[in-house]
Amino acid sequence: MNSPYKTVLNEIKNMNTDKDILAEIAKLLYCSFDTYDWVGFYLVNPENEDELLLGPFSGEPTEHVIIPVGRGICGQAVATQSVFVVPDVSLEENYLSCSPHVRSEIVVPLKDKENVWGEIDIDSHQPDAFTDEDRLFLEQVADFISQRRK
Repeated sequence: MNSPYKTVLNEIKNMNTDKDILAEIAKLLYCSFDTYDWVGFYLVNPENEDELLLGPFSGEPTEHVIIPVGRGICGQAVATQSVFVVPDVSLEENYLSCSPHVRSEIVVPLKDKENVWGEIDIDSHQPDAFTDEDRLFLEQVADFISQRRK
């Protein structure tokens, strides 16, 4: 992993635990990478595990504050417990548009040992914005967040 990713990962690992760590991470990721045009967290609703609730985010507001599990890229990521990298959202039949400017997206689940409890969702206004290095970096961020949650 190259230097900008390492630097940001180290900042995340050194964050003050008294603050809302998800909000702090969303803000840091949004401000640190030019292609991260919207960064947010969707969390599994503890009262209804079939839906995701919008958590902290940085970027333009979205109308998608509740997403059914299985619907859209975010819902698919939770349903399959898989990372989704979408180079061109216009080619996805199951895509829920949050903004007409979004061209690509990456979604990384946040997992306990067996269950997904949330996800990191990042949109970019550039097509094919997310590399294997972004994926590796965001998987490490997700692992760190899940370990801190315990």
